[in-house]
Amino acid sequence: MTLINTNVAESHMHHFSWNTWFLSHVNSRNFKIRVAIYPAEVCVLKRQYPKKPVVGVGAIILNENKILLEKRKNAPGKGQWSVPGGLVELGENIEQAVIREVKEETGLDVYEPRLVDVVDHISLGERGAVKYHFVIVDYLVTVKCGKPKAASDADALKWVPFNEVEEYDLTESFRRFFQGNRQRLENHGLYL
Repeated sequence: MTLINTNVAESHMHHFSWNTWFLSHVNSRNFKIRVAIYPAEVCVLKRQYPKKPVVGVGAIILNENKILLEKRKNAPGKGQWSVPGGLVELGENIEQAVIREVKEETGLDVYEPRLVDVVDHISLGERGAVKYHFVIVDYLVTVKCGKPKAASDADALKWVPFNEVEEYDLTESFRRFFQGNRQRLENHGLYL
């Protein structure tokens, strides 16, 4: 538990889901003092119904005429296919994020991230409010070493030929990405 200044607490209340207790104390002038206490681990990024777009990365991993697809373990897109990726962490640059996410989800060591495209994923909840808003920065990466093995947020991994990708139940944002970039990916030498 951490004690914090109430002015700081009030200015950040809209960012976090809090457990707050109010303690009253009467000092010599009969003023009431309010102290907010919260566990430090509640300060996490809100993915559902965010106040601002959330930045993520996607890793395009190619092997001859195949792309590595990942079956998502978690929402949004649970059970659908996309590419390995995830959120950028605080203090991490975007290239570091894509390298880390690939390692966490596939066990592969990759290097030389090259920007391919930026796509949005925006979905609305039942009452019309924005439930998810991700800005996804997709990078082509080169495998240094390792064999793909599903871990972390990945339910399964599969090398899929380009001409079969759209037969899979793809996330909406990856389907748009693939349709817009397929020709360039098939000629991935363009990114070198």
